Amino acid sequence: MSKKIALACLFLLILAGTIFVFKTNIVLAQDYGLNETVQEIDAFKDQNPQTDINFIQTKTGQIIGTALSFVGILFLILVIYAGIMWMTAQGNEQKVTKAKDLLINSIIGLIIVFAAYAITAFVGEFVTKNILG
Repeated sequence: MSKKIALACLFLLILAGTIFVFKTNIVLAQDYGLNETVQEIDAFKDQNPQTDINFIQTKTGQIIGTALSFVGILFLILVIYAGIMWMTAQGNEQKVTKAKDLLINSIIGLIIVFAAYAITAFVGEFVTKNILG
């Protein structure tokens, strides 16, 4: 019974996180007039071929930002799940060890993702400044 409750909570956290990410992006786009800005960029893009590179950079940045948002949500869910496992272990050392391992592995995964992002940002900046620019 407790596994069903834990899975239901996990599903609700994923659903809430996904709704939050997409709803936040829509609200920001409306609040700051990004739709008008995109139309201005599209109009300017036809006049200057250099903006094609900036457009690609912007879209790539948006995709990476969305992916990192999902990784953050996944990390939060794993930490909460590990905490629930640890709290409900009731002194069982195997369950406590499993919860600790899950927590440590999720932190290691988060570090790997941020290191990959840092490397990608560095290489991308180098390529755009030295090769394309």
